Amino acid sequence: MDPVLITLFSVLIVGLILSLHIGAAIGLAVLAAIWVGELEPALFAQKMYSVFNSFPLLALPFFVCAGDIMQRGSMAGALLKLSRTLVGHITGGLSLVSVLTCLFYGSLCGSPPATVAAVGGIMIPAMEKEGYSKAYATAVNTASGTLGALIPPSTALIIYGATAGVSISDLFIAIIVPGCILGVAFMVIGTIISGVRGYGIKTPRASFKERMEALWEAKWALMVPVLVLGGIYTGITTPTEAGVVAVVYALFAETFITKTMTWKKIVEIFSSTVRTTGMMFFVITAATAMGTILVYFNADTVVAEMLSGITTNKYVLIFLVCTLLIILGTFMETVAMIMIMTPILLPMMMNSGVDPIQFGVIMTFGVILGNITPPVGMNLYVGCAISDISFAMLSRAILPFIATMVGCFYLISYVPFFSMCLL
Repeated sequence: MDPVLITLFSVLIVGLILSLHIGAAIGLAVLAAIWVGELEPALFAQKMYSVFNSFPLLALPFFVCAGDIMQRGSMAGALLKLSRTLVGHITGGLSLVSVLTCLFYGSLCGSPPATVAAVGGIMIPAMEKEGYSKAYATAVNTASGTLGALIPPSTALIIYGATAGVSISDLFIAIIVPGCILGVAFMVIGTIISGVRGYGIKTPRASFKERMEALWEAKWALMVPVLVLGGIYTGITTPTEAGVVAVVYALFAETFITKTMTWKKIVEIFSSTVRTTGMMFFVITAATAMGTILVYFNADTVVAEMLSGITTNKYVLIFLVCTLLIILGTFMETVAMIMIMTPILLPMMMNSGVDPIQFGVIMTFGVILGNITPPVGMNLYVGCAISDISFAMLSRAILPFIATMVGCFYLISYVPFFSMCLL
């Protein structure tokens, strides 16, 4: 292997071992590689400018802001109430409520950790009151938070689309069925676990009137996916413009209709959005530079030749790539993983006959799985912070949901119909 790549990976591994922020670890690795290889810094500056001079990436701060507005306002609570009236009476009902609410909230937010914070912050204490163990309540909400990025709009899909140069609108359409499959799978495993442990048998069935009242209360929240996804799919708005629509609509609805928004909340929302997107773009910058080095030194060719040396069979190759994504997801952050691995894996997968839209679903599913796998799963840290349980306890409790998501991951990877049927 080239000394530059050895330096790059060595410094990156040391940075991760020292628990540096992923952006800082990658940035230091890039600087070390530039120094060892005597590379021209202007090349990286030009490449990073071309990445940020991207209209699709503007959608990121808008969707982050829209999700924060609805989390701090009344919309998240209204969706939770609607979910509870629909499935709260079933065995393990509150775990089903968590999954269903995360599906709804995913269409508003696009971020797994934010979905865990918004839904889990309400559901975990409620589940404890009804006899669910704290570990299980945290696990089901932490796992269901992944649906925040597997139901459009998804920040992960936006980043993949901008990196791969494919239609973000098509990616949004393609992820709908796989996201719903995972949601149903989480409901099934939640029902099985709850039945075995005797959870969730106290909530009475909601009447038709209560369901209609909850639906009416949630109407403003349910309008968000209609406006956002409807605008994108009909071609009226681009994904970036839809993000702007989501922010304007959510701010207007929470301020003038539900009247839950205050100036203090608005300042907190904009401040939080700036911090979140700033950190995301910091990682994107570092990951872009690292990806440039990897491609410059033909890392994509090396990986392709290595995998091709193992097999030329398309289905075995898909298995190897999916397994690689699962392994990388245990220690790499979502944004960095997409930015680095897409230029390496996409050409190889396209040569094997995999559509770039389908691979976008595979890549997104794989990196989002990393949100619930230790030791770097961001959803796990959010869940621990909300419920005040140990990381080890949550890591054990979430294993059935990890196994379920891994099964769904291989299923949607091998059956392109699920990703392509709506296109």
